[in-house]
Amino acid sequence: MEKRVITANKRRKGLAVTAALLGGAMFLTACGGEDGSSRGESSNEVDKAAAKNSSDAHISITPKNGSDNVGINNDVKVTVKGGKLHQVTMTATEDGKAVEGEISADGAWKPKDQLARATEYKIEAAAKDSDGLETTQNSTFTTVSPANSFIGYFTPDDGTTVGVGMPVSINFDKPIKNRKDVQTAIEVNTSSGQEVVGHWFDDKRLDFRPEDYWKSGAKVDVKMELDGVEGADGIYGVQDREFSFTIGRSQVSTVDVAAYTMTVVRDGKTIKTIPISAGSKENPTYNGQMVISEKHKETRMNGATVGFTDDDGKGEYDIPDVPHAMRLSTSGTFIHGNYWGAPFGSGNTSHGCVGLKDVKGADESSTHGAWFFDNSMVGDLVVVKNSPDRSIAPDNGLNGWNMPWADWKAGSAV
Repeated sequence: MEKRVITANKRRKGLAVTAALLGGAMFLTACGGEDGSSRGESSNEVDKAAAKNSSDAHISITPKNGSDNVGINNDVKVTVKGGKLHQVTMTATEDGKAVEGEISADGAWKPKDQLARATEYKIEAAAKDSDGLETTQNSTFTTVSPANSFIGYFTPDDGTTVGVGMPVSINFDKPIKNRKDVQTAIEVNTSSGQEVVGHWFDDKRLDFRPEDYWKSGAKVDVKMELDGVEGADGIYGVQDREFSFTIGRSQVSTVDVAAYTMTVVRDGKTIKTIPISAGSKENPTYNGQMVISEKHKETRMNGATVGFTDDDGKGEYDIPDVPHAMRLSTSGTFIHGNYWGAPFGSGNTSHGCVGLKDVKGADESSTHGAWFFDNSMVGDLVVVKNSPDRSIAPDNGLNGWNMPWADWKAGSAV
């Protein structure tokens, strides 16, 4: 009896050891034995099969997802290798407004028009390879904000015809510290072959002109490739555009304050002499070369806007319908019609403007004021001489011609 019990216990222990060994063998096999190798081969087979079903097309979106301070002209582009784009959707995330785009000859997609500043956009692109297998790619980014960008407001307007005195004048909305980089990105060429040089009046204004007046009939082409140019620390340009204008006939009108006359010379020939009344001794007219920058058939002139006030702070004059007015300076010098009376041809009584005889309402074409208005264009020159006042400052209006050429070139950053 006892012998059988001992035998039974030994059998149980033997079975337990055998079971433990078998269990250990099963555990080890599950972690990396022959069965594991078989599974690895099976996984590779799956990966290979998946690769066969994936597209060979690879989409690249510029800018990368999450980018900010993105330019609004040329920074956005979608390209593909190993396939062709068949759908690109770009929207402003705030309002869902779609951005129209176009695919170029090389297969790249770009927005058709300039983007808005300080706006988040999302691009979703899809492409197919030669087997028709599709792949997709997305990107969300934000364009540069007004606070981190600058633009330049320019004159003259694109496609206009102007007088021989019209400079290219660019006024920036932010102070420019990197003047050389900004000026280098602006190119001004003329068909006349004249050398054109830029001059910085301050950190916001850059004008271009040749040494002498533009040649009649010349075409002037301007390229502003400012997109991405750093104008100051962290402030980038957002313009990439071209414009052009044409120089018309040459007209220079000389006002002789002492003689009370104006002589109009067109293409080298005197076409008219007109009696005028200029600024009084107390308020003389500036001397110098002045460019007509604006034309108004009628405009209001109030002395308070240019510092001529009475003891009550009201303007010394306030004329709501000054006829045939043309601006000569930023500070308020005009050449204009006068219907309220002045000693034309015999005296100077104005507050600094040059007056021509005219009628109220600006509807009489035979007056001197109307004739000069009709025969003048923006960019023509009015030269004032023999006035007791000083010469006009070159930056007071579009009047850089009053600066010697050597000084003008010295103000260039390139």
